[in-house]
Amino acid sequence: MKEIPEELLPVIEWWEKNGKQAIVTVVVAAVVAAGYYGFKSHQESQRKAASSALVSSRTLAQLETASNEFGGSKAGPSIKLRLAKEYYDAGQYESAMNLYKELSGKAPEGFAEAPAVGIAYCLEATEKYDEAAKAFEACAQDEKSLYFLTAKLGVARCTAAAGDKAKALADLEALKASKEDDALAKSRIEAAIDLVKRWEKRAEVIPETVAPAAEAEKSAEPAPKAE
Repeated sequence: MKEIPEELLPVIEWWEKNGKQAIVTVVVAAVVAAGYYGFKSHQESQRKAASSALVSSRTLAQLETASNEFGGSKAGPSIKLRLAKEYYDAGQYESAMNLYKELSGKAPEGFAEAPAVGIAYCLEATEKYDEAAKAFEACAQDEKSLYFLTAKLGVARCTAAAGDKAKALADLEALKASKEDDALAKSRIEAAIDLVKRWEKRAEVIPETVAPAAEAEKSAEPAPKAE
């Protein structure tokens, strides 16, 4: 048997004391590394799938499925925001409002104010006009906000629907005067003014047309029998 070179003796001594532990350490490190990269790969796969679902989902059912599958992913808030709008368009205002409330403070970048505006729309749709007007007003505090005009028009609509049409029209005219240099804004405001005026005409006509008809129906009812 050949003698071990003297210069290798310290290496052999170290191996005998630490070799097994070194192997275990290397194996554990390899497992941890594999797990980390596997997790990152899974995350990337989920991100791509969620993004694809966000882009491809068109129907309410598809958006519900996407929300259930990827609601916890980075794309989740964007999917839920679209789903809330789809609920609103479908007349499912309670479901829409619940999602908008869930998204408060968690909306996608660039859409931080969207949940609050969505809640205001849902309150308006369920005829809670006083609450809706306050909710819209809270969204109209910053004139530089993308939702400023939308919110101000919402306040006017709810004010009119609650019965104060004169104030709604006055507010809209003042808003229109402040947007003289913005053709698109003026167009939206004028459309709102026309809407409120139509509500006024309808309110004026109702007593003249519906009330007589109601009286005619009463006269046609059989008289109560004498006791």
